[in-house]
Amino acid sequence: MKRVVLGVAGASGAAIAMRIGELLANLPDVELHLVVSDAGKRTIAHELGPDALGNLAKLARHNYSANDIGATIASGSFKTAGMIVAPCSMRSLAAIATGLSDNLLTRAADVHLKERRKLILLARETPLHLGHLRNMVAVTEMGATIMPPVPAFYRRPETIADIVTHIAARAIDQLDLGQSPLAVEWDGNA
Repeated sequence: MKRVVLGVAGASGAAIAMRIGELLANLPDVELHLVVSDAGKRTIAHELGPDALGNLAKLARHNYSANDIGATIASGSFKTAGMIVAPCSMRSLAAIATGLSDNLLTRAADVHLKERRKLILLARETPLHLGHLRNMVAVTEMGATIMPPVPAFYRRPETIADIVTHIAARAIDQLDLGQSPLAVEWDGNA
């Protein structure tokens, strides 16, 4: 069983977190662990509605409070295949970049860095100032992957759901869980 941690921070993009949760929940041999920051809870409710957090929580095998700093995912001895933070707010990015493990989401991300496990951050902000860029460089130098949720317009998406699914699939594919790629591979034809 491959354990995957999904962290949801307070930036806009709750639909991406939900879709990642749905895709991971449907993968055989994947055990989803979910932690949502307080700001993430607020954003999920605003963007997806009052029932969305409960629906996302149902997809996970284990749910953790962002305040539960002693949860299993806070320890390097708890082996995972990786962690995705989607969306990743600039506040969470800054905390991860500086090792500020003041909640479970940032602590779990810090553990992934120190244990040299995959950490995928769907950094969500625009425009970016120099501090944001420096934090992105810092986490990249530590081994994380910065993956802004940028639409693949070359795929000619017809709906927002198409865009969200492609971004979610690409993020999961970054973990290399051993399954066939979830994102449709580019065949070189326009």
